[in-house]
Amino acid sequence: MTNSQIIGHQLYQNLGKLFYSIANADHSVHIKELDRLKEVVREKWLDVDALEDRYGTDAAYQIESVFDWLLEYEKKSDPCFNAFAKFYKEHSSIFTEDLKDLIMTSANAVASAFSGKNKAELVLLGKLGLLLK
Repeated sequence: MTNSQIIGHQLYQNLGKLFYSIANADHSVHIKELDRLKEVVREKWLDVDALEDRYGTDAAYQIESVFDWLLEYEKKSDPCFNAFAKFYKEHSSIFTEDLKDLIMTSANAVASAFSGKNKAELVLLGKLGLLLK
């Protein structure tokens, strides 16, 4: 696996952490948020690139896998957001304007999935917006 493929896989894994942190900002993940994440992955992320995992599956599905794992183990929101932020800072050159827009659109979709955006989600979305500038 090339270095760019490794970073691509890490990108998807860190996006799973980011979207989980948004959904879990209020300390609970509603099924509608999980369903919306799956829709967003299928509608938006599968066409981003041709990267596949070692099983020949589109690597974008790692977003869902990481999100599900974090949910199963009841991880906290802040460390997940911080992990994404660290990855972003270390690899900022791979984040094109289109990719940043897609990340913000996806994060907003997850946050809006259940009863609109709550205060905790709005705070994280604000932090994400500042990070991606």
